[in-house]
Amino acid sequence: MEDESRESRNKARLAIMELANMISVPMSLNAICRLNVPDAIWQGGSNSPLSASQILARVLPSGDPENLQRILRMLTSYGVFDEQLTDSERKYSLTEIGKTLVTDAEGLSYAPYVLQHHQDALMGAWPLVHEAVVDPACEPFVKANGEPAYDYYGKRSEMNTLMQSAMSGVSVPFVKALLDGYDGFEGVQRLVDVGGSAGDCLRMILRKHPNVLEGINFDLPEVVAKAPRFLVRVVIVFVHYFL
Repeated sequence: MEDESRESRNKARLAIMELANMISVPMSLNAICRLNVPDAIWQGGSNSPLSASQILARVLPSGDPENLQRILRMLTSYGVFDEQLTDSERKYSLTEIGKTLVTDAEGLSYAPYVLQHHQDALMGAWPLVHEAVVDPACEPFVKANGEPAYDYYGKRSEMNTLMQSAMSGVSVPFVKALLDGYDGFEGVQRLVDVGGSAGDCLRMILRKHPNVLEGINFDLPEVVAKAPRFLVRVVIVFVHYFL
């Protein structure tokens, strides 16, 4: 073993401690999304720096501002919030990263993506990851919940709805950027979106490219059942179980 007093060993010890406690980051993100903190700060675009007490007053009738401030300060160190010290009071506004958690005019946000990843059923599978090495025949999610993830989601409408919101919040900004500079859909008449979820990507492509005469949203029955019907040309929703 190397000399334990060497700077490299000290850095290594600090690094492994940070990794061991890394769960505090997604759990804190989950907390601020559950509490609607980003929308409370954003307030229609003002993004004015607010203290923990001021934020709390906007999201809950009562609560502990000190504990909220601890979460805010920790996420500030990861670039989610900006912290300002004014008259001995800490105030917080959203960074560019934090703004991704704000609900936009279309009702979309990355907040559902954060929440979806930290539901109890998924969190219960993580401590069993090592079991995938011991027994690869049964995935950790099944061991934790008794059935595969898609079957589990399909029976729970609230989880399915959250998944769709998460996928829409993530995919729509990327497709907007894609459509600004990609012309590969020109000349296409029939377009299939495999795993299209709520069909947001398909809808955006059809609206920009009138040459696409037919759009097919190909996903699980419980997913497309809640997908909105579009008012643009012909859209066929085809349901099928993935093999």
